[in-house]
Formats: sequence, C-alpha cells, structure tokens
Amino acid sequence: MAIIEVKDLSKTFETKEGKVEALKDINLTVEAGDIYGIIGMSGAGKSTLVRCLNFLERPTKGHVLIEGKDLGAMKEVELRHLRRSISMIFQGFNLLMQKSVLDNVCFPLIVQGIGKQEARKKAEELLETVGIRDKMGAYPSQLSGGQKQRVAIARALASDPKILLCDEATSALDPQTTSSILSLLSDINRKTGITIVIITHQMSVVRDICHHVAIVEDGEIVERGAVEDIFTHPKSRAAKRLIIDWKDPDEWEDDPEALLRNPLQIAPVPGATRIRVVFRGNAAYEPIVSTLTKDFHMDCNILRADIKEMRGETTGEMVMDLIGDKVVQEDAIAYLKEKGFGVQVIETP
Repeated sequence: MAIIEVKDLSKTFETKEGKVEALKDINLTVEAGDIYGIIGMSGAGKSTLVRCLNFLERPTKGHVLIEGKDLGAMKEVELRHLRRSISMIFQGFNLLMQKSVLDNVCFPLIVQGIGKQEARKKAEELLETVGIRDKMGAYPSQLSGGQKQRVAIARALASDPKILLCDEATSALDPQTTSSILSLLSDINRKTGITIVIITHQMSVVRDICHHVAIVEDGEIVERGAVEDIFTHPKSRAAKRLIIDWKDPDEWEDDPEALLRNPLQIAPVPGATRIRVVFRGNAAYEPIVSTLTKDFHMDCNILRADIKEMRGETTGEMVMDLIGDKVVQEDAIAYLKEKGFGVQVIETP
C-alpha cells in the first residue's frame, strides 16, 4: 500500500536572475514500511523534493498524497495536524542548545499538550531506544555528532510518526558513526514499521539501508527501482557516476586530474573491453579471474575490487579490462552472465 504518492510535481523558484526549475514533473510512490532512498549530487533537487513531501515547500504544480490525502487540498489547520505523522531529521541536528537532551525530546510532546510527567516518561523510553538514556541530563554542546543525531531521532519519534524524512542526516558524521546511525534507523524500521525516506548524496548510505531508490539529476528522476537492481545494472548517467565513478567520454578531457584520482578514468589498452562484475552471497568468493585466465586464455587487468555488505548480504564488485580476442571476450562475458553474475560493459573513450 502506498503511503506517499507524488504526481507530476514541479517546483520553480523566483530569483534575481530569473526562474529556476528545481523540480520537473516528479512522479514517485513509496510503499508503507519501506526505506526509500532519494540520491543525487549537490544541487540535483533532492532536498527540495523532501521538503515538498510535507509541504514545508509548496510545489508550483502537481500533487503530494499522504495515505491518499492530497496535501494541496488541505486547510492550514489540517496540514499542521497531518504533519504530526511526518517527522524530519537533518544534517545539522537542529537541537535546542539551551535545553537538556531530555527536554529536547520532551519539547514536541509538550507542544502537543501532553503533561510533563507523561512526556518525560515517553522521552526517557525513546532515549533508551536510541541508546543514550544515560545522556538525558546533558546538553547538546556536550555530545558527539552521533549522539546529537540520536537525540534528533528520539525527538522525531516522539509524536509516533508514520513517516520519517532524513535530509542528509549522516553526511556530517564519520563512517563508523554513520554505520551506527543507519543500523539504528534500520532497527527502528523493522520494529515499528515506520516508513523512512532518506535523502543523500552517498551511494554507500543507499546500499547499506535502503530497499528502493530514486536517482535525481537536474531536478528530474532519471532512474528508480530496487537498490539491488540499480546497483547491479545502473542505466542512467547519474547512476553510473554514483556507483562506478563512470564519466561520459567527452568529459574526460575536462578533468585530466581524474586520471590520478581514479584508475577507472584511464583508457584500456586498444581492443580491450572494460566490464563491471557484481556478485552476491557465496558467489562473491568465486575465483572468476583465475577462471577467465585459465579457461579463456585472456589477460585480466583489475582496476577495482571490493566486498561490501548490502543490508546484511555480502556483495562484491570488480571492474576489470578483458584483454584478448574479441570473440573470446564475448564468450567470457556470456559465461559470467550464465553463472549468474551481474555484468555491465563500461563505455570508455
């Protein structure tokens, strides 16, 4: 069942330089209980999109429906009431610096008219849920970034929302802290069934926690689907950039330093074919390079290889150049596909 539906949504801003189309004809559906990622580079429009989901930004045209209710057709008092079911956490935490951790979590409850004793009890339970009940008397200035975000999550959950919007909620955190926050969000989703929408520019965040993803570029959704499918077979230019550091051939001359930063920008030897191979589960440990070398009598130049976790499942990725006869290269690629590996030929200049 869809909990969020976005239909033909556009957002235009008026600036001194003229009109800026931040979003163009966005269509999006998020199922109840999903963890949905919206990813794009800086300026793509993803943060504007998430603010349209609760009408903090009103779309120029189009519709946002929450559980079938059109936000654009609501009166302001109805909209304020509905927003209680949609909470949001931010990159900057947005905590009240003059209030203690406990008072920060109590604040939205007090605003809703809940008594102080009941609010305190619920706030303590939420701080226990996010793992920092021992910090309830501290102030935000005394907390680490990860602890601040846990307080923000506890505060966001105080109103028992059905939807949690996360706008770059981990981008200010180090990798280890990011991992712990994503694990916490995943655990909350699993235990409560809350729908989570994550806005990010990091594919690693999407890979670690999201079930589905939409990729935004220049205000448009250019690709969407299950995370596993897009990670294995990215089709759009934006997806390839985010997942495999791919560039259009005509962009290479504009960024010569990329050759030093990323070996994928180096052109293969003449006649070679560059491929990306994705494998999951036990297949991640298959000796495919030795098989290609021995059985197909070709050289394999490995440019990148790693093994990661994708929502608890081992997932491997390898980018390499196949060097040898073209027919043999095609046979090798066909063999990898028959064995169930995800294979994608990477365009090179």
